[in-house]
Amino acid sequence: MLNGKHENQPKSSLLGDFMARLMQTPAAKIGVFLLTFMVIACLFGPLLSPYEKNAIDLTNMYAKPSADHWFGCDAMGRDILTRLLYGGRYSLMLGLITAVVASFVSITIGCIAGYFGGATETLIMRGMDVWSALPAMLLAIMVSAVMGAGFFATVLALTVGAIAGGVRMTRGQILAERQKEYIEAAESINCSKLSIMFKHLLPNVVQPMIIIATMSIGATIMMAAALSYIGLGIQPPAPEWGAMLADGRAYIRLYPHMITFPGIAIAITVLAVNLIGDGLRDALDPKLRS
Repeated sequence: MLNGKHENQPKSSLLGDFMARLMQTPAAKIGVFLLTFMVIACLFGPLLSPYEKNAIDLTNMYAKPSADHWFGCDAMGRDILTRLLYGGRYSLMLGLITAVVASFVSITIGCIAGYFGGATETLIMRGMDVWSALPAMLLAIMVSAVMGAGFFATVLALTVGAIAGGVRMTRGQILAERQKEYIEAAESINCSKLSIMFKHLLPNVVQPMIIIATMSIGATIMMAAALSYIGLGIQPPAPEWGAMLADGRAYIRLYPHMITFPGIAIAITVLAVNLIGDGLRDALDPKLRS
């Protein structure tokens, strides 16, 4: 009886179980739908557009939304919808790459500080204290001003501002885990320190870091838009969303469509990422597992 009924039941995979729990959250469903829509639109939408992203048409300067130009045109007669779709590639890649790089650096430094402790921890955390004393946006502005404009310079600027918080979070998680018995067991059989840090400790603290990294994507997209808005970051004629806002701010009264649609694109993307982050937090919470 014990071998009949239960052995025939298929075992659910960890990924399948995680996705099922993620999609049980209504907010996560909305976030996944919105983000998927934005990604597909930015990847394939420009291929279907009849307009070039930088094609100037002086006969359509400041054109309002119409059947020919759904989102209208800017001060140079360029189609705003087409530029939004191309600009989404910059904004989404900035958010994703920055989150990945910042998380990798933060987790590595945080693991070292949390596991080794002593003078190593003190030196690292005092450095993080100085680092975090400056607001992330100010650090990004300083680095961007020194490095200049461009995609990779913007990624570096945004990454610098995101590291300190991740190091603190990782170090706190490591300190909570390093006192547990499985770490003592690994040390008793002479496992190397790198093996203990990255094969034993890290898998047990990575869940909150995934949530933080996911939700940081939205903040990074807004920071990237802010850098472009003040003349740093991605520069015209590249159609980055923040740069499009900067182009339209002088015409906000007469032609509000020039900033309305880039603003909506940023808001929808950030909302989608934050909803997914909330869903990840619920799906990865062990207290909610049956």
